[in-house]
Amino acid sequence: MFETDFLTRNADSFSAYQQAVRKAAATLVDAMPEQPYSGRSPAELTDLLGVELGGAAAQELDTVLRRVQTIIRHSIVPSHPHTAAHLHCPPLIASLAAEAIVCGLNQSMDSFDQAPAATMVEQGMIQALCRRAGLPATAAGTFTAGGTQSNYMGLWLARDAYLHAHDQWSAQKQGLPPEARRFRILCSEAAHFTVEKSAAQLGLGTDAVLRVPVDSAFRMSVADLQARLEQLQRQALVPIAIVATAGTTDFGSIDPLAEIAELARACGAWFHVDAAYGGALLFSSQHADRLRGLELADSLTMDFHKLFWQPISCGAFLLRDAAHFERIKLHADYLNPEGHAEEGIPDLVTRSPLTTRRFDALKLWVSLQVLGSSKLAALIDQTLQQAQEAAALIRRHKELELLSQPTLGCVLFRYRPQHSSTDIDALNQAIRRRLFEDGQAVIGQTCIRGERWLKLTLLNPCTQAHHLMDLLEQVAQQGIRLEPDFTPSARSWRIRR
Repeated sequence: MFETDFLTRNADSFSAYQQAVRKAAATLVDAMPEQPYSGRSPAELTDLLGVELGGAAAQELDTVLRRVQTIIRHSIVPSHPHTAAHLHCPPLIASLAAEAIVCGLNQSMDSFDQAPAATMVEQGMIQALCRRAGLPATAAGTFTAGGTQSNYMGLWLARDAYLHAHDQWSAQKQGLPPEARRFRILCSEAAHFTVEKSAAQLGLGTDAVLRVPVDSAFRMSVADLQARLEQLQRQALVPIAIVATAGTTDFGSIDPLAEIAELARACGAWFHVDAAYGGALLFSSQHADRLRGLELADSLTMDFHKLFWQPISCGAFLLRDAAHFERIKLHADYLNPEGHAEEGIPDLVTRSPLTTRRFDALKLWVSLQVLGSSKLAALIDQTLQQAQEAAALIRRHKELELLSQPTLGCVLFRYRPQHSSTDIDALNQAIRRRLFEDGQAVIGQTCIRGERWLKLTLLNPCTQAHHLMDLLEQVAQQGIRLEPDFTPSARSWRIRR
């Protein structure tokens, strides 16, 4: 008889799964680096890891896990207080426990007969999130892989809703009509690049996206949005959607949601809010009112692998009126036959561009149950407070310069050279690269109005003031060491000598 002891199928095999999970966890703990990154280059990692497909002969799990230790030792450590480059969070222990269950159950969220209990849990979580966001009883949604998918869905439904309302046209059946070349999507200069990415995928092209200037706080300018809408009207172009951002990637800025919603309603545009980052403020005890106007959204994006501390990936797309899902619904006889709807059987594949999906709702549900609302609020508020502390430290540091007061957890700053002739952009890029290559810190960078800035994206509620002070001092010291290499007079002096 063919051996199947490598599959989970009974009590004995689940006992083996339990042991395997324990061994994997032990391997992770034993090999976890003490610094943010090893500093190895891509070429060095290629030589070191030597990844290949499995050979003909089977190997014991213990043997393979010993090789996995090398991968772990050369991975980024999101839980390290000096890892602060991206919206890349350390996961909650409760969510890791739930992840083990999600993997062991292996439910597929596309049909009820593959995930009955999971389907009801996801629907319940979506309904609770819709209520928290202030959406009406008609609201619905789906869990997603993250902000990219959620933003795509918002603009997908915006496009199809406009076509249906104005031309009784079905893009699903007929493709795009000729007049689609007049469609425009508006967002701020600081909005996420997935607005253009979605426009390209939807056949509208990136030229359909119009970027609106931001104010001094990097929020979409309502006056400029109004002017741009008036210009579109004169040009006989159609604003089918306006995308506001609640928590931009570089600044954490929150657009004036209520005012933008009013303009969207007035011109008949779909109002989508990318709250992938800032949506967590709905659960904050101190900052929830900063999302005023979110309840007016036609659709919105939330991510839980940011300020909810979930393992990647875990996000949600929320929709004000579930009827819009009808525009994208398709049926497959083997999966979700039309009779299921009449019988009250929910097949969630009709609410997603994906077929197979993971049971990610369980991770969030377990985490919220374990934390409770008050502890989650405290974690969010503490993390945002860290950004204020970091900004204050930068202001007091004679070698560093702060760009602006942080809104969420993003802090933009740079090393300020002692010599005016120093190439400040190249120097700050070199500082970041040197810290990464030395394994001392993983910090971000971005370009703001033609200038290079360093970025801290603070997502670790366990980070303390002394961690921030040490990190900033490392930046300053690297700047002092490297500055001579980026000062023309110093380079000339060394050459002459």
